[in-house]
Amino acid sequence: MAFEIPKVKYTGQIREVVIGSGSKAVKVGGAGCYPFYLFEGEMPNPPRVAFEVWDSAPEEWQEWAIEPFRDVINDPVLWAKKCIESYGAEMIVLQLKSADPNGDNRPVEDVVEVVKNVAAAIDVPLLVWGTANDEKDAELLRRITEVSEGGNVAVGPVSDKNYKQIGAMAIGYKQVVIASSPIDVNLAKQLNILLTNLGVNEDKILMDPTTGGLGYGLEYTYSVMERDRMAALTQEDAKLQFPIICNSAPEVWKTRETRLTKEDDPKLGDEKRRSVLMEAVTAMTLLVAGADIVVMRHPDSVSLVKDMIGELCA
Repeated sequence: MAFEIPKVKYTGQIREVVIGSGSKAVKVGGAGCYPFYLFEGEMPNPPRVAFEVWDSAPEEWQEWAIEPFRDVINDPVLWAKKCIESYGAEMIVLQLKSADPNGDNRPVEDVVEVVKNVAAAIDVPLLVWGTANDEKDAELLRRITEVSEGGNVAVGPVSDKNYKQIGAMAIGYKQVVIASSPIDVNLAKQLNILLTNLGVNEDKILMDPTTGGLGYGLEYTYSVMERDRMAALTQEDAKLQFPIICNSAPEVWKTRETRLTKEDDPKLGDEKRRSVLMEAVTAMTLLVAGADIVVMRHPDSVSLVKDMIGELCA
C-alpha cells in the first residue's frame, strides 16, 4: 500500500486586496493554504516585495545602505523612480519620517506635497506609511487619502486610536487602509472588526501585526503571524482573513549588528554582506509566517528574497 502524506484541510481563504490602479496594480492575498504549501492548496498571488523610500534624506543610515541610492537620496521622487527603473520595484512604500513630531515635525501640507509628487512620478502602486503618532497621522493620513483620490493607495499605520478619522476618509476616497496592532492576535482582530463596522470594505484592509527584526523579536512576530494564519485558514475566523504587510526594513537596519563594521568586531565579518543577509533572512521568515508584502531597503536583499519567492512558487 502506497504511503500518503497527510494533508491539512483548509476551510478558510485569505481575501484578495488590490493596491494601485491601471496595468501595474498589484493584487495580494487569495491564499487557500499555509504560505508556500502548494502541495495542499493554492497561492494565486505570490508575495510581493516593496521598496521603501523616505520623504527626506535619512541622517543615520549606514554607508552601505546609502550606497545604492547616493545620487537620489535627497529627492524622494528620483529615489522612487530609481527603485523602479534600476531595481525593478513593483511597489513603493513612502515612509513619512520628516512628519514625526519627535523628529522634524514637518507641516502636514509640506509632506502632502511630497506624496503628491511621488505619486505623480511613478506608475506602480504606492503605499504611504505615516509616523505611528496617532494624533499626527489622523491629520496627515486623512489629507493623503483625499489628495490621492483615484490612486487606490494604501495608507497606514491605522490604529484603534485614529481608525475613525482615517477610515472614514479612506471609505470616501476608496483607498486601502493598513490596520496596525502591537503583535497580538486578538488586538489585530479587534481593529479589523472596528474598521469593518465603520464601513471599510473587506477588500480594502491590510493587516500590519508589527514587526521585529532578526534577533530582535522576530520569533515572537513569527508566532503571532502563524496564529493569525491558522485562525484564518483552518478555524474560519473571517476577521483575520486579510493580507499581511510587514514594514520590516526600519526594524532590521536600526539593529546593532547592521551598524557594526568589521573593524568594530572582526568576528562578524563584512558589514554590508552581514546587513544584507539580516534583512533577507528577516523578510523570508516573515513570508514563511504569512506575510503577503514585505518592505525592504537594500537592492541586494530584495534580489535574494525575490529569487527565493520564485523558487518556492515554481
